[in-house]
Amino acid sequence: MPVESRKADRVDAYTKKYWQKDAAKDNDAHRDSRLGDYAELVNGYYDGATELYEYGWAESFHFCRFYKGEAFLQALARHEHYLAHMMHLKPGMRVLDVGCGVGGPAREIARFSDANIVGVNNNDFQLERARKKTAKAGLSDKVSFVKADFMTLSQQFGENSFDAIYAIEATCHAPTFEGIYGEILKCLKPGGVFGVYEWCMTDAFDPSIPRHKEIQHGIELGDGIAEMRTIEAARKALKSVGFELLHEEDLADREDAVKWYYPLEGNPLKAQTTWDMFTVFRMSRVGRFFTQNMLWGIEKVGFVPKGTYDVGESLIKAQAALVAGGQTKLFTPMMLWVCRKPKA
Repeated sequence: MPVESRKADRVDAYTKKYWQKDAAKDNDAHRDSRLGDYAELVNGYYDGATELYEYGWAESFHFCRFYKGEAFLQALARHEHYLAHMMHLKPGMRVLDVGCGVGGPAREIARFSDANIVGVNNNDFQLERARKKTAKAGLSDKVSFVKADFMTLSQQFGENSFDAIYAIEATCHAPTFEGIYGEILKCLKPGGVFGVYEWCMTDAFDPSIPRHKEIQHGIELGDGIAEMRTIEAARKALKSVGFELLHEEDLADREDAVKWYYPLEGNPLKAQTTWDMFTVFRMSRVGRFFTQNMLWGIEKVGFVPKGTYDVGESLIKAQAALVAGGQTKLFTPMMLWVCRKPKA
């Protein structure tokens, strides 16, 4: 893939243009600038981070719960199956995946439910990879991908055009919850269901506490999010645009023996299977050292866009902030809502 297809200039701009590295210096003006330019911010982030995600994680860019002894990839798939189950997805339904990444969840949910999935994304690099991976999996007849902006979904697809819509840790990138949830509501048929795993700061979060603000800022900087918002803000937005809330639960708040953030801790001794030791090792200090030095080298010779190394550094900051957010329960990546568009 040529560097130019990823728009190297916006990769390089990601850490230089949008962020104050010190959380205490990041103010409302910086946040408003990010929100106003959210599409370029997110695209710059994923142009640089996508292959790092695939290398370090998998083709499904999300977190999940773990049972003891459960393999990493198995747990990711189960998390996707659970959402499809809670939404009652059925064969033949037309379903929209909002923020589809490289299509890992769309392919898995299509296999699980036999629904027809349309993945939407605003990043050309990810879309091209999603189409190639889907063709290789033999699922191009069940899973397709469309380039579109979160905030104009109803213009792209038309109102009342999907039986169900889901989003897995993606709508946090939208500039407002009301905006993205309102577009999703419009695109759903009356009676249609929306299921979402949302990234939120929990009720324990207090922005006046410097450590809380530092964790929030680390997650924003390291994950391409213009503004991390609260559970209450998401709940209020879902209700205000007109959704009926059918189910609500912070899955990260369950008392699991194996925590959702354990791979990020980088301790291979905590790996649930032998193969998963490699995944966890990549998150360790030694693993990060090798990855970043490799990035530095291949960026110098032009194999990846300028700025990819800096994006890698931001991912390291995110790793620390996500673990801290999980341990203190200030943050959840799996606030689950299942909602219905009223029939009337």
